[in-house]
Amino acid sequence: MRLFDLDRWSETYESLSRNKARSFLTAFGIFWGIFMLIFLMGGGQGFQRLMSRTFEGAAQNSCYVFPGETTIAYKGMQSQRTWQLDINDVERLKKKVSHLETVTPIIQQWSKTFQYESKKAKGTMRGVRSDYINIENPKIGYGRFINETDIIQKRKVCVIGKRIKEELFPDIENPCGRYIKLDSIYYRIVGVSKSNTNVGGGGNTSETAFIPFTTMQEIYHLGDNISFLTFTVKKGYTVAETQDEVGDIIKEAHLIAPNDKQAVFLFNIELMFQMVESLFDGMSFLVWMIGIGTLISGAIGVSNIMMVTIRERTIEIGIRRAIGAKPSDIVKQIMAESIILTILAGVSGIFFAVLLLNGVEMIVSTTGLDINFQISFTLALVASLALAILGGLAGMAPSLRALSIKPIDAIRNE
Repeated sequence: MRLFDLDRWSETYESLSRNKARSFLTAFGIFWGIFMLIFLMGGGQGFQRLMSRTFEGAAQNSCYVFPGETTIAYKGMQSQRTWQLDINDVERLKKKVSHLETVTPIIQQWSKTFQYESKKAKGTMRGVRSDYINIENPKIGYGRFINETDIIQKRKVCVIGKRIKEELFPDIENPCGRYIKLDSIYYRIVGVSKSNTNVGGGGNTSETAFIPFTTMQEIYHLGDNISFLTFTVKKGYTVAETQDEVGDIIKEAHLIAPNDKQAVFLFNIELMFQMVESLFDGMSFLVWMIGIGTLISGAIGVSNIMMVTIRERTIEIGIRRAIGAKPSDIVKQIMAESIILTILAGVSGIFFAVLLLNGVEMIVSTTGLDINFQISFTLALVASLALAILGGLAGMAPSLRALSIKPIDAIRNE
């Protein structure tokens, strides 16, 4: 069949428009199936991108350790006791657990007010060492991150998150070198982070100001106490096989019962990554099953309707056979009708799904969330190929039925 055979295309259009209501209802099954598939896949991919940005820069082989409250009396210590991690725990773990790659302490204070001239911003203050970048490697938009010289010299410098930057310096592109005030202390900005990481219970990095660990220790007279610590494991090891050993070492040092499950809380980032990945894999599989199932049912509907159409056109097909129409001409005509009906309905489904995804994205953007709900080119290509294949399959049975019609039988039946 020539692609630009106008007579054949006109005949196909006339056949489909002969019963518009039937053609519309038949096509709706395909339309709805591809619409749901594209919309659900686009939505799922959008949330997956959001989660990826949330974990951006976080080391997948990391774990956070927080102090809790004891629930068991042990070695003269009462239950319901609160305790604190300290800097010695970091050195202890480095010495006793050889397959730890990085162990670093963190001091954190929430609900702090940062000020530049008359502008103010709320956020979190976090004291870190230079090796913190091995745990959560922030994307630096301007300047640099905290380095070892800052730690040694206890410099009053900071790296601010992008939200703090936007609130304090809305009209200044690069605020590095300027000073912000925090608790009557002025800190020089040496970097601006573009990250939006929010893992480990430390808060969102976009609302965080990082300062040297030693500076925060000295200014707030914290001594050796720390808020929490975090570690990564070397290649070939997993956090799951390491965290119990880490917990036991910390419990022993702080006179906590070995069987006290509530006293030390370990947040396994590696496990969280695996759970999120499994969740999205399961969602994608479910969406594909729903979409493909709906598409197949739509294709069956197209095939059934085409079968009804063939029965109604028995005389027409018989006469065409009688005057010399080749079997291939009959097959091409039936297949063309089936494929065109399927593709038109499918493309309409893709179009309206993308349109709705754009609308949802615009609405969500007003809340401050930056989520891209658009589908990938690969998904659109796969969907288009699937439509063409389904259209062909849907036309096979009606084509075979049309070929079985003998001219003499068609005329006799009429």
